[in-house]
Amino acid sequence: MLPQETIRRKRGGEPLSREEITRFIAGVTDGSVSEGQVAAFAMAVWFKGMARDETVALTLAMRDSGDVLDWSDIDRPIADKHSTGGVGDNVSLMLAPIAAACGLAVPMISGRGLGHTGGTLDKLESIPGYTIMPSADLFRRTVKDIGCAIIGQTTALAPADKRIYAIRDVTATVDSVPLITASILSKKLAAGLQSLVLDVKVGNGAFMTDAAEAETLARSLVEVANGAGVKTSALITDMNQPLADAAGNAVEIANCIAFLKGEKVGTRLERIVLAFAAEMLVLSGLENDMAAATAKAARALASGAAAETFGRMVHALGGPADLMDRPDAYLATAPVVRAVVAPEAGYLVSCDTRGVGLAVIELGGGRSRPDDAIDHRVGFDQLSPLGTKVEKGDAIGRVHAANEADAARGAERLAGLYGIAPEAPMRVCDILTRISV
Repeated sequence: MLPQETIRRKRGGEPLSREEITRFIAGVTDGSVSEGQVAAFAMAVWFKGMARDETVALTLAMRDSGDVLDWSDIDRPIADKHSTGGVGDNVSLMLAPIAAACGLAVPMISGRGLGHTGGTLDKLESIPGYTIMPSADLFRRTVKDIGCAIIGQTTALAPADKRIYAIRDVTATVDSVPLITASILSKKLAAGLQSLVLDVKVGNGAFMTDAAEAETLARSLVEVANGAGVKTSALITDMNQPLADAAGNAVEIANCIAFLKGEKVGTRLERIVLAFAAEMLVLSGLENDMAAATAKAARALASGAAAETFGRMVHALGGPADLMDRPDAYLATAPVVRAVVAPEAGYLVSCDTRGVGLAVIELGGGRSRPDDAIDHRVGFDQLSPLGTKVEKGDAIGRVHAANEADAARGAERLAGLYGIAPEAPMRVCDILTRISV
């Protein structure tokens, strides 16, 4: 069938067969389908949607447009986690080594910052020598020997997605649930996973600000991934404040190292990380219930096994062997570090989390254009969580900036992003909903 016929049928709301979708995506991959036809197809899907079986077919066709990794020589369950993006969301950095220390193999393919949200790869590039695009042999050897490797997407994995996404980005078709689902899952399925846990963020710092929309996306992801043969569940988590007490690149790596050394016990970040570790262990079959899985993950963290795994992974991928012992010797620090103070007394009751992410970009810690260079030194840390009682002039965080003028602007900006009230806010659950089949 001609590409224009496939577009016409979808434009008219007709269901597409697996064969039609497979042929269309093959054309996207080899270039026989034009950019205009890809844009028209994306817009037709945006307006008319796709049934579950169509989205499964689209996901599998995009997965099979490039290499699909095979881990049959590794005697561990192959598992991963994906986040839809947030601010101060460095969960993957700690989760991968915890899961690996518990017996999973985690070939984690991550991305760069998108919009106001931070990117795992940008954070890892704060570590001198760390190779985010290793050879296939080094990637495989690191996963096999150490249990985890966090790297970037190679051009050989799901190339159709790369082309479609670039066109969606400039045709106002990014926010289509079937297209989001296929984009996320095609890359994850190409990594050869047996199980996958999804972190779907909702709140003023997430792409999904509405709980119903977040649940719709989570259900689509879970149903399609399971339909494609990968055991998958999703947790919908709150993103109405930064997740870690840091937002930036080097500052989030420093936060990760402190976390793995046991310095973030009792925090919201710890609860989220352990919840996802437990979900991964149960879904993969290594543990039978959440309580036992949570306890196992907590032991891997408290014993130092997860910290050792992270350090070995960093070194295997080109970073310093003693990063965990001497992070200050390797992580670049900003020339100016200034306290951000509360303008009045009361309780921190709200945070414009998206604003925090944008403030990091304004400091130089993110991109306004794809070719922008990132200043890995800048950002915020020691951020106080919502519910904290403060007096006027108390520190609610610190700004790390390239110069005094940026520090002054950053401090003023951050202070204005928090709401302060006389009464403490109601506590919000970290995990709002669990979605499974």
